[in-house]
Amino acid sequence: MSDLSFESYSKTLYRSELLLQVAGLHESTSTSPTPPSLIIVDRLEGFLCGAGGSSHGGSHPAQLSCAAHLSALLCDTAAFLTQILEQRGSNSGPCRFIVSFLSEVDSGQGSKDPSGTDPLLDVLDRYFQVRCTLDPDRGYGAAAAGVQEVWHIYLSGRGITEASFTKDREEKPAVAQEWQLFIHPDGLMEFNLV
Repeated sequence: MSDLSFESYSKTLYRSELLLQVAGLHESTSTSPTPPSLIIVDRLEGFLCGAGGSSHGGSHPAQLSCAAHLSALLCDTAAFLTQILEQRGSNSGPCRFIVSFLSEVDSGQGSKDPSGTDPLLDVLDRYFQVRCTLDPDRGYGAAAAGVQEVWHIYLSGRGITEASFTKDREEKPAVAQEWQLFIHPDGLMEFNLV
């Protein structure tokens, strides 16, 4: 097997292992006293690499299909586990999932597309109700504030709800939320709503 074929093969196994792990959560409810109420998938882009090519290349149809398949499986699994948790009278609330994803656009590896969007993010946004975007503050704010790092945190998406209503009692559209995270040299973290 050539190196490229082996790399593609190993990434297919890696992706298959994730699919089996997530699908296995459906089966674990018969043996586990309490199903999980949180599923975390770190670096989803690593599971999508190699689908139809050796690079991230989010515009490839195989990668878009793989992203949709994994996302749909995560949504279905969370809904199934929520139903089991409710049937068992668990106080943990619904099952949620957190997925981290480093876009090619954000990592600087993407194409020089002037629109600056990653097609994989468009697919993920269809399935995931809330997006949390972290952007480092590259200005002089950290030094001026006497902190080690400053990050901007943005929450957006259709899952963001606002408790306020219009005078006709209709819900207002979701409003993006923004915070600043200050990381001090001693490790202390401070959040401020912007």
